Amino acid sequence: MTRVALIKTRDRLTGVPRALELLGAGPLTGKRLFLKPNYNTADPSPGSTHNDTLTALVRWLQAQGAERITVGDRSGMARTRAVMDGKGIFRLAEELGFDTVVLDELDAAGWQMVQVPGSHWRRGFALARPALDADGIVQACCLKTHRFGGHFSLSLKNPVGLVASRIPGEWYNYMFELHLSRHQRRMIAEINAACRTDLIVVDGVEAFVNGGPNRGTVVDAQVILAGTDRIAVDAVGVAVLRQLGTTRRVSQGPIFQLAQIARAVELDLGVHGPEQIELVSADAQSEEYAAQIRAILAQG
Repeated sequence: MTRVALIKTRDRLTGVPRALELLGAGPLTGKRLFLKPNYNTADPSPGSTHNDTLTALVRWLQAQGAERITVGDRSGMARTRAVMDGKGIFRLAEELGFDTVVLDELDAAGWQMVQVPGSHWRRGFALARPALDADGIVQACCLKTHRFGGHFSLSLKNPVGLVASRIPGEWYNYMFELHLSRHQRRMIAEINAACRTDLIVVDGVEAFVNGGPNRGTVVDAQVILAGTDRIAVDAVGVAVLRQLGTTRRVSQGPIFQLAQIARAVELDLGVHGPEQIELVSADAQSEEYAAQIRAILAQG
């Protein structure tokens, strides 16, 4: 069994720590953590990680004793430094006392080639060493669909930003391979076999139920999720999208047969079915909504 916390709220600054406390995460004394946000673009949430979500998460990690927090990403649809600057992340880093790294500015030594046995990547892929070398990886995800082949973008999809588009000095484009492959959703799951995730927060205060990752149909979902198991968190996130009314591709069939999740199960990256997920809530409003999500999960 693994626990996923669900909080119904519009307030990220209080909702994030409530979800983490309900989850029972921590302590993190002396840990050097890599925090992976969603900075594909600088579009407003859910197009990118909301600054209140990042602030609440950083403060909570610090209160749990984290020695060092590094926030980093590689944007897919814009220049990463411009995205982080546009969102005020470098200023926020000074205020809150965390480090930053712009992953697409790493030199060749900053990337580690990985080959997952039996994967659909033709020549493997390169992962950012700052994330691999950390004591733990924390994800700050958005709740949304993905119109470019991912179908949905949650904790399994978020680590795509830890993979190099190109390694400096080399010609091969790993993102071209990913986005042109008919195995894209399986390849997304395979990235997760090569990098750990220790803690996940999904900001669903607003959600894209169509479109994504940068723009789409926005709904006022008022949900924050927290967990440690990527499959469980994504299964709950998909169930929330289904409850809100989403695309045919996200709505069709059992949740655990969706390609990202099914491949993650094959790779034994977390739970293997909905019966292994304990969805917990903290108040009457959250529990009422959690009951609806449990019913959707129970369908498979």
